[in-house]
Amino acid sequence: MHDAPLPPWPGRRLDDLMAELDSECAWLLATAVLPAEVVRRNREIAEAALRPWTPVFIHGDLQITHVFVDDDRVTGVIDWSEAAPGDAMFDLAILTLGHEERLHDLLAGYGADMDRDVIRAWWSLRSLVASRWLIAHGFDPDAPGCEFDVLRARMREA
Repeated sequence: MHDAPLPPWPGRRLDDLMAELDSECAWLLATAVLPAEVVRRNREIAEAALRPWTPVFIHGDLQITHVFVDDDRVTGVIDWSEAAPGDAMFDLAILTLGHEERLHDLLAGYGADMDRDVIRAWWSLRSLVASRWLIAHGFDPDAPGCEFDVLRARMREA
């Protein structure tokens, strides 16, 4: 997928990602749904994702529920609504979000040299910016393995 030609529409701009991260962190702090130190530390970690990258065709929401597998073969991928030029490591991060133990195997199969710290930064960034939406739409980011667990796991690494 990441070798496919780029689509003609633009991807997310770094400035927009930074603004969204700032806004969502401010909301998390104002509502105190997470301890301030968890938000602050993950905001620092997320900075590593906010760097120039060579754009590739990305799915944009490549979570495991969007990938169909039969035995060891991918048979389908759904929900292409966020596909755009972007950072390949974002897709890899979303695919392993909440499943950190699978990162090594994914990278071994992916075959390219990927920066694990940037993937972890995307875990933090995605978890910080998705939490408000999840709460507003009736999902629980504090359920086991979900966004708040991902953010707390980054604290254990610190």
